Amino acid sequence: MLLALVWLSPLLWMGVTAFKARAEVFDPQAGFWPAHWNWSNFSSAWAVAPFDVYLLNSLISTGGILAAQLLTVVLAAYAFAQLRFRGKNVLFGLFLLQIMFPIYATFLTNFLTVRSLGLFDHVLALIVPFAASGYGTFLLRQAFRQIPLELIEAARLDGCGHLGILWHVCLPLTRPALLAFGIISVVTHWNDYIWPLLATNSDHERTLPIGLGLLAKADSGADWTRLMAATLMVIAPLLCVFFVFQRRFVNSFMHAGLK
Repeated sequence: MLLALVWLSPLLWMGVTAFKARAEVFDPQAGFWPAHWNWSNFSSAWAVAPFDVYLLNSLISTGGILAAQLLTVVLAAYAFAQLRFRGKNVLFGLFLLQIMFPIYATFLTNFLTVRSLGLFDHVLALIVPFAASGYGTFLLRQAFRQIPLELIEAARLDGCGHLGILWHVCLPLTRPALLAFGIISVVTHWNDYIWPLLATNSDHERTLPIGLGLLAKADSGADWTRLMAATLMVIAPLLCVFFVFQRRFVNSFMHAGLK
């Protein structure tokens, strides 16, 4: 519980500061809790920048990436786990190699590709470079390999093809792994700052982290109450998702190595 309190202390400080008056932040006489809960910080932060547009762009880009990744990752993982074809190990090694490269090493080539496709400063520029995931393919491949071969053979005897086996056998048995990858993907791309900053150049295509950065730059770090209110709005959807799925998320890692 002490470690949990240490982990929660920055989040608690941010939440309390978001409701304080500006003068209370650096006043040594002011207590930890605000004298009056100031809800106007949220409306003030919302009015400084078009956060409604940023929120919509974040939802579209994060949801689009997750949908594309689930489609490509599931099919690729099933192929590597259950199919036999020439060059399988070499191709899977290339997938693993992609995991070893830092994501920032691919930004230049991704930027040139996006620009050549005419997608610069478009929401698709935030989705296309991340439509596949080497990590997700590896994670689900390991999960598919843990499925007993007898279940797959029984489904095949019942007339299921590869897509039928994938839909009726593999996916229901690997829901924890799918959920774990989904949460990791959403958190990663919801908080992404560098790539949206490179791939977009206008307010109507930017995402929430960029809007938060612009707000901090506009305030020059002085108005901490408004900045913390904006930060709380940015992370609130992620906190809600985690609290809803936290039990399944933890269970997915507890049972990841069990057959």
